[in-house]
Amino acid sequence: MPPAPPSTKAQLQRVRWALIAMFGLFGIMQTSWMGRLPSIRESLDISAGSLGAVLVAGAVGSLIGVTVIGPVIVRYGSAVTLRIGMLGNLVGFALVGVGTALGSVEVFTLGVLLNGLVGPATNVPINLEAARVEKLLGRAVLPHVHAAFSVGALVGSAVAATTSTLHVHVVWHIVGVAALVAAGRSVLIAPGTELQDEPLHTSGRSATKASAPGDESARHDDAGRRRAPRRRRTDAGSALRAWAEPRTLLIGLVLLAATMSEGAAANWLNLAVVDGFATREAVGAMAYGTFVVSMLTVRLLGAGLIDRFGRVAVLRVSGVSALLGLLAFGLGPSLPFAWVGIVLWGAGAAMAYPVGTAAAADDPSKAAARVSVVGSFGSIASLSAPPVLGLLADAWGTRHALLLITLAMVVSLAAAGQVRQEAVERRHGKDATGATAGTRPGDESSLEADLTDDARADAEHQTVTVAG
Repeated sequence: MPPAPPSTKAQLQRVRWALIAMFGLFGIMQTSWMGRLPSIRESLDISAGSLGAVLVAGAVGSLIGVTVIGPVIVRYGSAVTLRIGMLGNLVGFALVGVGTALGSVEVFTLGVLLNGLVGPATNVPINLEAARVEKLLGRAVLPHVHAAFSVGALVGSAVAATTSTLHVHVVWHIVGVAALVAAGRSVLIAPGTELQDEPLHTSGRSATKASAPGDESARHDDAGRRRAPRRRRTDAGSALRAWAEPRTLLIGLVLLAATMSEGAAANWLNLAVVDGFATREAVGAMAYGTFVVSMLTVRLLGAGLIDRFGRVAVLRVSGVSALLGLLAFGLGPSLPFAWVGIVLWGAGAAMAYPVGTAAAADDPSKAAARVSVVGSFGSIASLSAPPVLGLLADAWGTRHALLLITLAMVVSLAAAGQVRQEAVERRHGKDATGATAGTRPGDESSLEADLTDDARADAEHQTVTVAG
């Protein structure tokens, strides 16, 4: 990808940092309240199983939100969509706080449902705008944006531990964090969406808003933008064919295991530590913070690890690490022993989702449909795991219930070979491995730059939620 002209680099960096900051704030908001789940459960006076059933409302809302957010972005743009997400989350967390204060499971559930529904209104446009910056800047941006979510999750767990230690009522915690995050997001939306009218692809050139009146390339770009609405049509046949591909479905199982692993830690790790070792809520929040630090560290090193060892080796080592970590946490005789398991579990949970998503996108002409399919497995896991783990937590205890995820890790290990680089037929300057001339076969950051115009437009329209 060619670098952006010097005149646009300052603007691109401004947009990049705004998106990174916005996703970091999203991570804080999405995770800090999870650190107070023991207090929330006590205020609502419900069991772990009932809490799991309530949390599934968020997954239902997210599944609905993912299906409708694409047309919203196409019609109204990323800036409007992000404002919808900001206001929706503010109202949603207000309802969560009010429900907790009143001890009303119904109001609390409504807030969780609304937060799930508007979550994609933040996640998807940020990913879309980051992909736009990536094309114009000429280097990877998305990995840093997703790392910011993990940093936000770490900060959120620290906030939870602090407010719990200081005996700040959980209601003030939830509402206060939601208000502060909304204020920060309101400032960042405008600079983060400055490029929303630029095409997602650049046809080998860096796009600029201003061009000379007689510039042929500008007329070509303008014509392409006018044709874009006709091309932005979901290829239903292509999506259905992707559901019939064995490799795509097996990669979907990898993402299902990844979603279960990371999601279970976000939802249940705090409770598992508090209940399993009879310790304070602040210690549970710090345990989740440890998980996030471990995951973030591996994600920051992930690109280098894949370049050196390859996708399959990284995924297999990740699966073994997560498996050993879960066993150590679930069966460990003491909290220090279980803490080592948390570190291994977090390290193992870091790379499965990005590796699986990259593998699904090996063939640029089929990337949108395939990534949509494998992403659906993540939504299925988010929908099914909370109630199942909640029921098992009532029967076995929360810590032992998390051992169920080891089964998903075994499945992920069995399917690990499917993430090997797929051979793609030679076209548009690509070799037999699917890599563009001048790039390494394992360099996923260059894959989207090789999309054909129609596939790029389809990828822009078919929005897919990616995990933090």
